[in-house]
Amino acid sequence: MPFFYRRHHRKRDGRELILYGLTPWEEAPLPEGEEALAPAPHLRYHPLRGEWVVYAAHRQERTFLPPKEHCPLCPSREGAFPTEIPFTRFQVAVFENRFPALVSSPPSPPSGLPVAAEAARGRCEVVVYTPAHTGSLATLSEEERLLLAWVWRERYQALYSLPGVRFVMPFENRGEAVGVTLHHPHGQIYAYPFVPPLLERESAAFRERPVLQELMPRLEAYRVDEEEGFLAFVPPFARYPYEVWVAPRERHPGPWTFGEGEMAAFARLLGRVVARYDALFGEPFPYVMVFHAAPLGEERTFHFHVEFYPPKRTRDKLKFLAGTELGAGTFVVDALPEDTARRLREVL
Repeated sequence: MPFFYRRHHRKRDGRELILYGLTPWEEAPLPEGEEALAPAPHLRYHPLRGEWVVYAAHRQERTFLPPKEHCPLCPSREGAFPTEIPFTRFQVAVFENRFPALVSSPPSPPSGLPVAAEAARGRCEVVVYTPAHTGSLATLSEEERLLLAWVWRERYQALYSLPGVRFVMPFENRGEAVGVTLHHPHGQIYAYPFVPPLLERESAAFRERPVLQELMPRLEAYRVDEEEGFLAFVPPFARYPYEVWVAPRERHPGPWTFGEGEMAAFARLLGRVVARYDALFGEPFPYVMVFHAAPLGEERTFHFHVEFYPPKRTRDKLKFLAGTELGAGTFVVDALPEDTARRLREVL
């Protein structure tokens, strides 16, 4: 494990902030800005879909596409707009979301509801990839991207140790086309008190057989890129035209079991997938990137993988989810996975 420094800071409103870097720093914090909200999310059960829905009305007030000089994810500067990070330098920052969907000490849900309800216990974190206001996983240096990968790994281990947490999911929403509200390169991590339905289905499939290990020898036509021990591919059952998965060839429940070489290969391959996306149409490519690691108790059979869901089907057309996708859950895709895999493979 490469050595990196971390610094814990308790924000004025009580939220935790953790700074990470490859060199130490002793800077005193700058003055902080607004007080946190008093979030009161709760869960309601959907009896037809068999799943929980999170209600977090305070999120309507979250910051929406501010100008660069008011970006809450940039480092703070003396005498300037106070940001979420009251320090002038860092390499990666993680802090509790000011507008969380899940909280560590939630209030009880409203009484008298006609459906089952629960407290929305959990944790939501923001992961700031870089102090630079612009950039992406592709533009980080190899050293910076590797540090970020180790931060993800550490947060997995920290969040799975919290009482009541059953599933942890890092993810990134990139681009206005997927509804991003802040341009600064960042992702999020949700620690859920339940296993979401999609992960329950994946877990059941992996308990039956090693699905990805059986599939990988047959993916040459769908291969996008590879690193030692890892494969990036368009799944032959892709639901989005340029959907890409990244997975280790050997089964791992999550990044917490990767060795140092595997961590480096994983970080490099993620960066190259994003570089291929950006080269495809010569512009920053929007996507949702989601880490699927083993829910609690599924570590023996689950196969970790990362899924990218890009909304673009051509340079100027988006893949909207409409009647058949939203109403029936059946996707109709306008491009063959083997063709989009070839385009992504050849673009660099």
